[in-house]
Amino acid sequence: MQADSGAAPVSATLAQGPGALMDMMNNIGPIALFVLAVLLLASLYSWTVILGKISTFGRATKESRNFIRAFRKATRLQEVATVADNFKRSPLAQVFMEVYETYKRQTGGSGPPRNLTPLERSAQTAASESITSLERRMTWLATIAATSPFVGLFGTVMGVVDAFHGLGTAGAATLRAVAPGISEALITTAAGLFVAVPAVVAYNQFTARIRVLASATDDFCRELLNALEEIPVRVPGAARASGPEAPQERG
Repeated sequence: MQADSGAAPVSATLAQGPGALMDMMNNIGPIALFVLAVLLLASLYSWTVILGKISTFGRATKESRNFIRAFRKATRLQEVATVADNFKRSPLAQVFMEVYETYKRQTGGSGPPRNLTPLERSAQTAASESITSLERRMTWLATIAATSPFVGLFGTVMGVVDAFHGLGTAGAATLRAVAPGISEALITTAAGLFVAVPAVVAYNQFTARIRVLASATDDFCRELLNALEEIPVRVPGAARASGPEAPQERG
């Protein structure tokens, strides 16, 4: 009879639909409110990172595609350096500019490079810096994805504790006594999953895109160094055809 008498008010509350959720939020405890506030902040920051990374990766991919097309069409390094300023978001353009600056310090901007080792080091450093820039704030996204369920679980545990405390206070096993604690537990559990799932999906997708861009950057480094290494081979024929500007030609 005690369980039946408590069931009627609970059923009436559940029948209210969205109003039941508002009632639960109004009656929620301070610990659950703190957990929800932490999860809300984590969710806002997570979505800020996600939206920012979508824009960053989109621009980097598009500009890299356009830059490699311009690089392969150009016949002189100076032409590539001129258009590289239009693709500053591209890791490929960043690598080229760093290598080109090293090349100009060696040769003054014309002729074959005297030593490829500094150019290789410049390419490796620029590639590493560009990929590291793309990875910025990814650790926060991974942290939010990993810890949000546990933060929600903390609220779940405290809700269950509150439910048992309600049983002890009421002195009888009624639904009215345990309903507030159980509702807190369910809300915080759902909130933790709501924050974690988008962060996990986004982190995995962004990691895959970083690997693709890193692979493309490594390939471009080899292509660029090969083009620089081929300059001495083309100097004799190009010099007869074009005069003093020929050493800059890539073919």
